[in-house]
Amino acid sequence: MIALAPSSPPPAPAQFPTTLVLADPAPAFAPLIVLAVIGIVIVAAVFGHRQAKARREALAALADELGLAFSPARDRDHDEQYAHFEMFRRGHSRSAWNTLSGTATLAGHPCRVKLGDFTYKVTRHNGKTTTTTTHNFSYLIAHLPFRSVPDLLIRPEHLFDKIGGVFSDKDIDFESDDFSRRFFVASPDRRFAYAVCHPRMMEFFLSTSPPAVDIEHGRLCLAEGARRWSPDQFREQFAWLDAFLTRWPDHVVADLTAPHRA
Repeated sequence: MIALAPSSPPPAPAQFPTTLVLADPAPAFAPLIVLAVIGIVIVAAVFGHRQAKARREALAALADELGLAFSPARDRDHDEQYAHFEMFRRGHSRSAWNTLSGTATLAGHPCRVKLGDFTYKVTRHNGKTTTTTTHNFSYLIAHLPFRSVPDLLIRPEHLFDKIGGVFSDKDIDFESDDFSRRFFVASPDRRFAYAVCHPRMMEFFLSTSPPAVDIEHGRLCLAEGARRWSPDQFREQFAWLDAFLTRWPDHVVADLTAPHRA
């Protein structure tokens, strides 16, 4: 018999790495991302410009309707002229714009009025970073035709008004519990405050929920201090102010216009 040599085992298959290493796509997509961001910024700028233009045109039309002058220019002296109103002293970089001004008839009396948009910035530092926030809101100011009208503030009640008796020495309470809960009222002349906030006036406030009414230095400012009004809302606030002044009692108006007030 012929002896056969043992056969050698077949060669092992070649081993290849099973992990695939993919190239980082970031360098290839980086220019596209930059272009996308630039495109978004341009679209936002164009949209904002068109919105601002439409607002200016609508407010200019409202000025014509009310017989007032309109100026879209920045008024950087507004905060000094009306510094007695707290909302115009907030932050920095303050200015008014989109301003309607002139003389209008309110409650049968000619009054100088000024209304429009106001902006200011608030800058905060936390030790590491600095952030600046821009705030915009609308307002309506009327120079009242009365002599020496007492200061008066009527605004929606805030939560902090009720905490720890804050302002408890200033907040004037009324017979209407609902009105006293919903509105903070303060005046150095309580008799005047009670005369203006008579039962029908309180019902008027409760049914309309107006923004803050602030009377100081013979001027009345109507504003929320947190948002801008649409042209229709300006018109509504103007009508509300006329209705508010019309509801002042005759004896209050007579006293404010009497010769001894000069």
